[in-house]
This record gives sequence, structure tokens and C-alpha cells, in this order.
Amino acid sequence: MSAQVSNVALVTGASRGIGAAVAERLARDGFTVVINYAGDAASAEALARKIEAAGGRALTAQADVADPAAVRRMFDAAETAFGGVDVLVNNAGILQLSPLADADDELFDRTIAINLKGTFNTLREAGRRLRSGGRIINFSTSIVGTLLPTYGIYAATKAGVEAMTHIMAKELRGRSITVNAVAPGPTATELFLKGKTPELIDHMAKMAPLERLGQPGDIANVVSFLAGPDGGWVNGQVLRANGGMV
Repeated sequence: MSAQVSNVALVTGASRGIGAAVAERLARDGFTVVINYAGDAASAEALARKIEAAGGRALTAQADVADPAAVRRMFDAAETAFGGVDVLVNNAGILQLSPLADADDELFDRTIAINLKGTFNTLREAGRRLRSGGRIINFSTSIVGTLLPTYGIYAATKAGVEAMTHIMAKELRGRSITVNAVAPGPTATELFLKGKTPELIDHMAKMAPLERLGQPGDIANVVSFLAGPDGGWVNGQVLRANGGMV
């Protein structure tokens, strides 16, 4: 699949962080990008203007991925504007740390709703609507490998995403659609840095043999590979982009 202007990529949670880097990179690759956001309209619009100023095409689409009806409307809007969707990048997610014994029901339910049900909601629409030859790229986490304390609920949602990734790759047989997941390690985004001491950040940066935090662009490069022509033979896989941490 070549990344021409007619190819459309929908990136969830794309107003900032890794999602914004992915949207920018896919726009540079030639995709028309649908920038999904939950609440930060200003950042999403600013990103769309930035992409268009660089010669790309972008549309913003507000939707809470946990809401199936909102997800359907988002796909409807993309189809109305551009005729269809070729690439889905499931980046939207939340992270709040807590030992399992201390976690309340609200934290569990909200994390499941966005990280797991949200991914299911978009996968369901993509399974019905994605054009032949398309790509689905989910987001997991390298925590599924490191299994660090306090990450239990978050890791559980991402383990579920990995399971759906492997299975959906098989379910889409005959449509030339690949389904893969990217599992970042510690990456220098607001989501990761918030609430951490400089000492903890430095410690986590040193966990990888390459001795640094990932950058959003590092992760966007992997998504670009999977979405582009060179990634067409990779299917049903989880690529851990973490500098060798696990």
C-alpha cells in the first residue's frame, strides 16, 4: 500500500504526545490524517493547522473512544470527508498507577473503558469499514513485559489489546489488512513524566541498554513503518519499541 493523498489515517488520542507525533509523521508520509481527541480541541486544531501549513491534509474529530456511538460518528465523518479510512492507529489511552489492593472501582472501570473497550470500539468499526489493503496499528506497552508494581490495571488492559491484535489479524484474512501493535517503553511525554521525580525518570531512562528515554518520534517511526509500504509483510505482531529494556 503506497501512502498517497487518497490514503486516510485515523489516529486516536492524537492531540498531543505520541499520538500527535504519529499524526505528524503520517501526514509527512502522504496520508490524510484524522486527528481524534477527547477534550483538548485547541491542541488538536493547532496540530491540524501545523500539518496543513507543511503541505499536508488533516481533519479533527472529537470522540470519546469509550463511547461506541461516538466512535461510529467519527468513522462516518471520515468517510463523508474523505471517502473511507485506510489506516487506524489506536493510540488513545490513560494511565493512573495504583497497587491493586488500593485501586478503587472507578479507576478500574475508567481504565478498562478507555484502554480496552475504546480499542475494541474502534477495532469493531475498522473491521467493518476499513478499505482493502489497510492497516490497523494498536498501542500496547512494554509494561506487559516488565510487569512493574502499580501498573496492574494498565498492564491488564494492554495485554487484552495484544490478544485482540493477534486474533483480529487472523479474522481479517482475505482483505489484505494487517493488524499489529506497538509497545513503547518509557517515552518522554506528559503522560509519562507527570508526577515522577527527576531521579525516577533518570532511573527509568537507564533501564534500556541505549540509556535514554524514548522520544515520541521514535515511536512514530515504528508506526510509519507498519503503516507504509515496507511494513506490509508484518502481521499479527507486537513490536516493542523500548531501546532493549525488555
